[in-house]
Amino acid sequence: MFKLSPQKLVNLTLLVLTISIVVQCEKDKGQPQDIQTKKNDSLALVKKDSLIQDSIKKNTIVYQPFIFPKNKRDSAMAVFNDQFSKEEQTVILSLNRLDLKNKWRADTLMIPDKIDATLMSYSPFPRTLDQLKEVSKIVFFSYPIQAYALYENGALIKWGPTSMGHKTAQTKRGLMFTNWKKELAISTVDSDWKLPYNFNVHNTLGIGWHQYDLPGYPASHSCLRLTMDDAKFLYKWADQWILNKGGATVKANGTPVIVFGDYQWGGKKPWKNLSNDAQSNNISVEEMNAVIKPDLAKILEEQAKRNTVVSAQNTTQPSA
Repeated sequence: MFKLSPQKLVNLTLLVLTISIVVQCEKDKGQPQDIQTKKNDSLALVKKDSLIQDSIKKNTIVYQPFIFPKNKRDSAMAVFNDQFSKEEQTVILSLNRLDLKNKWRADTLMIPDKIDATLMSYSPFPRTLDQLKEVSKIVFFSYPIQAYALYENGALIKWGPTSMGHKTAQTKRGLMFTNWKKELAISTVDSDWKLPYNFNVHNTLGIGWHQYDLPGYPASHSCLRLTMDDAKFLYKWADQWILNKGGATVKANGTPVIVFGDYQWGGKKPWKNLSNDAQSNNISVEEMNAVIKPDLAKILEEQAKRNTVVSAQNTTQPSA
């Protein structure tokens, strides 16, 4: 767990407010000036801390807003780049539904007082869902908070940011199943768009998840955008469908995927409420149960069918 002291966050805010003075001083001296010559002791110690899971259980997170003034954006970004390593920036940007390529779009970033590279400390999803104890794998995509979650037998194993379909090309809600995947797909909307680690979840509509820009809001043409690391993880983690001989019909579906909820179009981005209430984006167990319940029987039915097919395949394969 990388811990950022409250003083450091205060320093950041003060630095943004005095950027114009800093910039002028730099011009006068004719050379760049170190905004902070030495990182706080807590940040130095943090890099040696490997007790992430212990921290998840014991610590709460406090968020502070870091504002990029319109007329001082470049100077504010210089402060941000100076204060945080690339790994720390990646975590902060993920919490604000941005990636490194799109950090220039930031106007206000919510910055946590502790940096957890796994993101698990900040999870808005419940850690366990008893209703899913018999479901080996399932993926959720939440429209309201633009985030995904992976569960194995009811235990949350991973979550992260996404950018789903924009207002006029929204991602289909409801239950779907993963089917085919391709390490590098080409978009059917624009052939210039390359889609790394694409995993299709709705064959007829062409919906899938893959790596692509995270600009801090729903921006896709109905697909589910992910960071590169997340796209790689899900590419390996989820199961493909199993087709009958000839490939014309489905013998068994892949991993269940549920897309749910509605985004507040034109409203305040929900993660910007974190500085006032660190729990504001959290989805309760009751809310998740309401999402799961209508499809649980179908999910278990398809899982049983797949297990039967896989078991039959394993028994008919010749031994080495």
